[in-house]
Amino acid sequence: MMMAVEEINNGSALLPGLRLGYDLFDTCSEPMVAMKPSLVFMAKAGSRSIATYCDYTQYQPRVLAVIGPHMSEVALVTGKFFGFFLMPQVSYSASTDRLSNRETFPSFFRTVPSDRVQAVAMVELLQELRWNWVAAVGSDDEYGRQGLSLFSNLANAKGICIAHEGLVPLPHARSPRLDCTQGLLPQVNQSSVQVVVLFSSARAARSLFSHSLHCRLSPKVWVASEAWLTSDLVMTLPGMDQVGTVLGFLHQGALMPEFSAYVQTRLALAADPAYCASLAAERQGLEEHVVGPRCPQCDYVTLESLSEGLLHHRSFPAYAAVYSVAQALHNTLLCNASGCPTREPVQPWQLLENMYNLSFRARGLTLRFDTSGNVDMDYDLKLWVWQDLMPTLRTVGTFDGRLTLQRPRMRWHTTGNKEPVSQCSRQCEEGQVRRVKGFHSCCYDCVDCKAGSYQRNPDDTLCVQCDQDQWSPDRSTRCFPRRPRFLAWGEPAVLVLLVLLGLALGLVLAALGLFIWHRDSPLVQASGGPRACFGLACLGLVCLSVLLFPGRPGPASCLAQQPLLHLPLTGCLSTLFLQAAEIFARSELPPSWADWLCSHLWGPWAWLAVLLAMLAQAALCTWYLVAFPPEVVTDWRALPTEALVHCRVHSWISFSLVHAANATLAFLCFLGTFLVQSQPGYHNSARSLTFAMLAYFITWVSFVPLLANVPVASQPAVHMGAALLCVLGILANFHLPKCYLLLRWPELNTPTFFLGGCQRAGGRGGDSGKKQMTPDPVTSPQ
Repeated sequence: MMMAVEEINNGSALLPGLRLGYDLFDTCSEPMVAMKPSLVFMAKAGSRSIATYCDYTQYQPRVLAVIGPHMSEVALVTGKFFGFFLMPQVSYSASTDRLSNRETFPSFFRTVPSDRVQAVAMVELLQELRWNWVAAVGSDDEYGRQGLSLFSNLANAKGICIAHEGLVPLPHARSPRLDCTQGLLPQVNQSSVQVVVLFSSARAARSLFSHSLHCRLSPKVWVASEAWLTSDLVMTLPGMDQVGTVLGFLHQGALMPEFSAYVQTRLALAADPAYCASLAAERQGLEEHVVGPRCPQCDYVTLESLSEGLLHHRSFPAYAAVYSVAQALHNTLLCNASGCPTREPVQPWQLLENMYNLSFRARGLTLRFDTSGNVDMDYDLKLWVWQDLMPTLRTVGTFDGRLTLQRPRMRWHTTGNKEPVSQCSRQCEEGQVRRVKGFHSCCYDCVDCKAGSYQRNPDDTLCVQCDQDQWSPDRSTRCFPRRPRFLAWGEPAVLVLLVLLGLALGLVLAALGLFIWHRDSPLVQASGGPRACFGLACLGLVCLSVLLFPGRPGPASCLAQQPLLHLPLTGCLSTLFLQAAEIFARSELPPSWADWLCSHLWGPWAWLAVLLAMLAQAALCTWYLVAFPPEVVTDWRALPTEALVHCRVHSWISFSLVHAANATLAFLCFLGTFLVQSQPGYHNSARSLTFAMLAYFITWVSFVPLLANVPVASQPAVHMGAALLCVLGILANFHLPKCYLLLRWPELNTPTFFLGGCQRAGGRGGDSGKKQMTPDPVTSPQ
């Protein structure tokens, strides 16, 4: 401070023609001691007392501004006192964040950053090095308590857990916290904590390290606050090289290389008795009045004992504080290069007005007070590197609102210079979330995210469910869109069914062509003639209807599937029912009744019966579509990774009734042919109809449990298979044997063998005798 005053007085840039004076007092780090010179500063000029006024606007105190004090605890007391008189006060070291409150401390400024900035930098450092399980200790004074509180709040907000927290009493203080501190260190030593944040004054830090060395605390990483990082009290403590790694933040400042020479010169003057006598004459009685008798030992100060104060980060803030006041005085007096205009004496409150948001320069560095009276100054991250018996400070990073680390320059206390790890639990892997154990969020188990959920952020405690149109595997960090799933044309099952469809449709067309070619033959006439051809055509339509089941379902295909399958099947079964009725009448009824019935089973009456059967089935299908229309639905949960698109049946009762109509026709056919005794020498059509109906029932009875148990995605394939097997069963048992006779045994294609009694009843030509014929090895009973 003296150096800055002398530079300003000897120069002409700031206050040309004016000289600054000063008084220096030691606060002894005690608020009570600091208040004595503070009262002297506020005394009226030329007096040692403060006069009482109602209005202090024109009050002229002894000084215009105050530089200091050093400690936050002292500044909190003096700051309120000077704030009442609007006396500008600029501290070069008090960093507690409470001093940023403009309502409580309207005239307080400082040339160091607030502790909040240092606490933010510490938290950034812990985050960067992934240390989330730490101990936090502060000295039991304003600086330590407030700094520890700031750090704890910021750390908790960033997910850093403080495993142990405590306050260190000041040396020789009678405090119950001493026992707590002595118990805290063994707890830290026994836990997995490897990092300790120590926000403390130098004296309390020395006391803590003395105790930790006595207790043989295992080496840790110590994150130091600025107050003790460069303190000789701590650095010179025997055994400090065994405590582990020490690193912390120091605010940057301009270098002052000539300061050591200036101090050496002042110490040489202090050793001159004549110089000391002149000072004593100037201040006779003042020091004893304020701070008591002089201490003779304080006059014997060496350069080595001041080595800590020679560091530029300690000396520059005091130097800059003087320049800030000088710049404000320059602005208040409207000074220029030629001098300062003569005007009335400056009042402290006038100087204070020019201190707000003041921008000034010191040693080429531009500084500016913000609205809270703080300066915006960057930090260097310093690391203790031991050389012989004293550590040196190595810069390993910077903080200017954002932390930048120089990891290759780091030197750790661990074996192989391995970066320490301080975590309660290991980092969870991808796709895992944390299940917190106990009260600390950093102690947790890693739990896998199940399928259908995912881990959104690395620190999540709950898995996030995927949307319904998405899916995820186990231990996933994202969701994937569900692809639509339906019975695609290219699936192996569909390809097999299409081959089966081609086979069935080919056999139907071949049989239909053969029947049409031999339409006037006794075999075709005995099989129903045109009705048989109509039944084959209906079977062909049944085959074609299965093409509605593969592919992506649509509203039209869902509505058309069942009607287009069952209406043709009804047409086929109705023709077979007429064939069965003819066989039953010929075999079981009296001749007169049989002749009458057979005459009505040919011609328009037969076609009317077919039409009525199909109209009844059409009525059931219409009711099914109107009352309970099937619809296209997308099931998001039926399949793990796909969205099932299918036709949903609203009413299984109406669905069953549509099937029941055809089942009734088949059952009547079966009853009409099952117990019929064939006449010797005639073709046994009853047996082929019986087996055809058995094939029908076997197919559709098997269809019911199969449809109920297969996955919904496979149900269209079950419908296709059942329809095609039904067609093949009827063909194989009723139509194909007749085709075989037409091609292989043409000599059996006679009216007598196929038309039998109905030929006579119907008046058709042919032999009326009962000629015995050789039984057909294929179609006649053995």
